[in-house]
Amino acid sequence: MSFTQRALGVAAALVLTAIPVLPAQATPSVDAGDSSFTFGVIGDVPYGPAQVERFPQMVTELNNQDELKFVTHLGDIKAGSAPCTDDYFAAIKTQFDRFEAPLIYTPGDNEWVDCHRVNNGAYNPLERLDTLREMFFSTPGKTLGGNMPVKSAAEQGLPENVTFSKQRVAFSVINVQGSNNSLAPWSGLGETVPNELQLAEVQARTAADVAQLQRTFADAKKTNSRAVVIMTQADMFDPFMLSQGADANPDLVSGFRPIVEAIAAGSASYGGPVYIFNGDSHVYNDDAPLTPGSPWLGIYGVDAAENIRRVTVEGAAQQRPTSGCV
Repeated sequence: MSFTQRALGVAAALVLTAIPVLPAQATPSVDAGDSSFTFGVIGDVPYGPAQVERFPQMVTELNNQDELKFVTHLGDIKAGSAPCTDDYFAAIKTQFDRFEAPLIYTPGDNEWVDCHRVNNGAYNPLERLDTLREMFFSTPGKTLGGNMPVKSAAEQGLPENVTFSKQRVAFSVINVQGSNNSLAPWSGLGETVPNELQLAEVQARTAADVAQLQRTFADAKKTNSRAVVIMTQADMFDPFMLSQGADANPDLVSGFRPIVEAIAAGSASYGGPVYIFNGDSHVYNDDAPLTPGSPWLGIYGVDAAENIRRVTVEGAAQQRPTSGCV
């Protein structure tokens, strides 16, 4: 799998070409020329009036990339200080509908979790999440933009959680949020600790995420998938959290622990290449967060998983073209 970052319009887009990557015990059965494909990943965009104004141009430029089989937006469709209004959501939905390639979107914390902030409008985050689901996921199993069949977790109340397969690569898109997976108190509403409704939502969503990951890895092993690709909004391995002392205080990222445990266990059982794509921390990064010696092993209490590669897409004001390959 090769990664190429291109500056397109408002911000950088990550364009990926998947090539045959097989578990060590598998026997190649698909010709490389017939099984490669390209898709795009964007996130944390548009931020601020200038990027909002240029966002239609970014959509147009992505539409001009004829090789893209689909595009994924990893969430945060607005700046963290911008109001969470219906009108703004509708304007972004209009642009999402312009995508000619299928668009898979997973919501970010800026458009619901953090909407309790006074400068966001002091909304109830759960009401904003319901609104996002009504506006962007009204037809479960149907992508935005161009149509591509996906399996939705709508029956579990999470229409934004989807799985699909492309050329024997298994994709799993799950709703994992910044702000410690939505465990930060709703201070804009006067809360100093997470309330009962907030905790119930986190528990239900996290359980659904874990179950989906377990199914994804089990199915990938059963069908001998060439790779597993996981996409989330949250950066569960954010270097900033290390600088804030997450190694000494794992509670700073406690909301991510069940997700990381499921990824580590599933990766070990599956054995083939696993790729995680996330946004949230804005700076392009390409690493292997669960290799031996990583501080994240102790923080999350998991065993090393050397078959995991993680990529953070650039977002917000970051526009530097970057590339990497393996």
